[in-house]
Order: sequence, then C-alpha cells, then structure tokens
Amino acid sequence: MPNIAVLRDPRNLPSELSRPVIAIGNFDGLHRGHRAVIDKTLALARLLGRPGAILTFEPHPRDFFRPQAPVFRLTPLAEKTLIAEKLGLDALIVLSFNAETARMEATSFIEEWLVARLDISAVVIGTDFRFGARRFGTSELLAQEGAHRGFTVEILPEVATSEALRVSSSAVRAALEAGNIALASELLGHRWFVIGEVRHGEKRGRSLGFPTANLRLDPSCRLRHGIYAVRALVDGRAREGVASFGRRPTFDNGAPLFEVYLFDFDGDLYGKSLIVEFVDWLRGEERFESAESLIARMRRDVLDAKRALASIAPGAEASIFERQVA
Repeated sequence: MPNIAVLRDPRNLPSELSRPVIAIGNFDGLHRGHRAVIDKTLALARLLGRPGAILTFEPHPRDFFRPQAPVFRLTPLAEKTLIAEKLGLDALIVLSFNAETARMEATSFIEEWLVARLDISAVVIGTDFRFGARRFGTSELLAQEGAHRGFTVEILPEVATSEALRVSSSAVRAALEAGNIALASELLGHRWFVIGEVRHGEKRGRSLGFPTANLRLDPSCRLRHGIYAVRALVDGRAREGVASFGRRPTFDNGAPLFEVYLFDFDGDLYGKSLIVEFVDWLRGEERFESAESLIARMRRDVLDAKRALASIAPGAEASIFERQVA
C-alpha cells in the first residue's frame, strides 16, 4: 500500500490533511515543469505547517472531450501515485472528470472544490493554467478569488531544459513515440517507467531460450515499437534486462505486447506487478525469416542492453527504484 493518501472525489478531507497547500493540474508524467510547481507546493506547505497535495483529474480531460483519440498517458494513476509518494506529497486528490465537471464554471470550481470541500490554505499553479467550463478560468482569476476568499495563490513560470526546449507532457510523448529515451528522461527528470501485472502468454520466448514476463501496457501507450534496455523492480530488488514492445511481426503481427527478459533470473512472476523503467533504446522492431535468425539477433540484443546498462553513470538519471525523484 502506498504511504500517500489517495482520495477520489472527497466530500471533505480527514483532519490530518486539513487546510492543505495544493497544486492543480493533469500532471501527466510529473515532469520537470510539474516538479517546479510541486517543489513550491511542498516548500509553502512546510512554511505554513500544512500538508502538501496535488489535485488531478481522471480520466484525462482530453479523453473526455475526444474519446476517439485518447491521450498517450505517461503516468496512469498507479504510476502517478508512486511518483507523488516519492516526491514527498501527503495526498493525491482525484477529481472525476465527467459532464458535470466539464460544465462547472471557474468560480463554481473555486467555491465548491477549493473552498467548501478542500478548504485550502494555498494553491500553486503554472502560469498557463486554465480551468472551468470552456477553460475560462485563468491564473489571474484564481489569484483574485484567493485574495477575496482567504487563500494564497502562487503562480510559477514554465520550465525549459538546458537546451531551452520547453518542458511539457506533449514533448515527452513525442520523445517516447520516437524512441528517444534519453530526451524523455531529460524532460521528465527521471526515467520513464510503467507498472503492469505479469500475465500468461504463449510461452514463445521460453521456447526460444529467452523466457519473458509479459505485461499489457495502458491501451493509450504509443511508445515506439522496438527493443529497449530496461531495469525492473522484482521483490524489492532492481534487475537488469532487455524488453520488446511491439506486434511480433515474425510470428503474428498481433496486438502490441510488452515483453521483458531479465538477465540471470529464474523465478515465477505470474500475477506479480512489476515496475519497469526504460534506460535506453536499442533498435526498431524487425521481422525475421526464421527462428534461428531471431535467436541470433536476440543474443546480440542482450549484449547491447548490457553495454547500455553498464554505461549509465551512477546518479546520472533519477531512478524510481533507488531514491526520491530528482
């Protein structure tokens, strides 16, 4: 169980979370830009002696308005909860985004949620924050209402990387769709990871000499199909491996499947939930003319993955396994 309170559509907050300092947003990815907002939230919470929390939305509002084109979710709720806990937040407050939420005027959102239900002491937002029906609510409106209703409003500018690339969830998605793990990690401030339950598959990897843990990722995942160097958390221990995400064109060209081969591991993972972080991109998905040629390439993939994993300098990137997210 997480050490962070996860509250869905609360009518009010428990006493230990009273008068929180909150950050509001979709926070998909909890990237460096989000981190600046959350760091300020936690600093202000410590200053005021209040708990720090984030208020987010499920499903993603874009999924509500455009269900035919779902957003590539960087952090479904389980992943978002884990990062929020690592960041030291006290609570993750989830507001269901539905027709009623979409119709709610900005001032009604402030009155019903921020004041009546959550009774906040302060709120931290990014400068481009919009809320309420038709996105009419602005950071300026929130600041005016805060002054009137007795809560503090902190507005932070957007964040850029060292190359002056704007940090955004869209930029992270584009990097992952291109297989650019290095750029995605830089934008996020930590290695991108997924959480999934190990399921029974066709045991094809075992027959090839590479038994894999098969995980079904979030249906919205648009990670580039290919081979990756990865690390997985197994029973509290980080293990290295190589993973494939794709349609297996050599065999069936079926639905996308995520398969992880862990080095020097021989255990039963079925039914367990694995956290798998992506360290490096190795190559694109290929179709092979024979099982023998596929096996030969898989052996090379293992060697390439081990080299990629060995080349990572200690502390060069934040790992969800080892320490708080940087």
